[in-house]
Amino acid sequence: MALEGAERIDEFISEAKVFFLATVDGDKPKNRPLGFHLLKDGKIYFGVGNFKDVYKQMEANPYVEIVALVETDFLRYYGKAVFEETYDMADAIVAGNEFLQGIYNDETGFKLAIFHLEEATAEIRDITGKINESYNF
Repeated sequence: MALEGAERIDEFISEAKVFFLATVDGDKPKNRPLGFHLLKDGKIYFGVGNFKDVYKQMEANPYVEIVALVETDFLRYYGKAVFEETYDMADAIVAGNEFLQGIYNDETGFKLAIFHLEEATAEIRDITGKINESYNF
């Protein structure tokens, strides 16, 4: 059975391992690699540090784009970033990851801010730019 929607996008990002999150800083584009994502209850969640510029950029302009590459196909997943209102999910994720515990802890005071995309479109394209798969969320 073929994967649909969020499951398919999660699979693609997992296969890519590293993906890129693009934001806007004032009127300039900013891009950075990310590795964390989580599929839960039909939504794909991502995380950024609440102390980082990326978080501030997303608060000022929540429209972002995620790009991942697998061989000659690439994913463009774009929409409005919506942050979780509490840190419950983030705390559970950090508790299960020793690397993240070294960053997000009481000593540093840093928190992992979890978000998902709404008003979103995901496109899997080939190297020519032809859309092979498209999903709306």
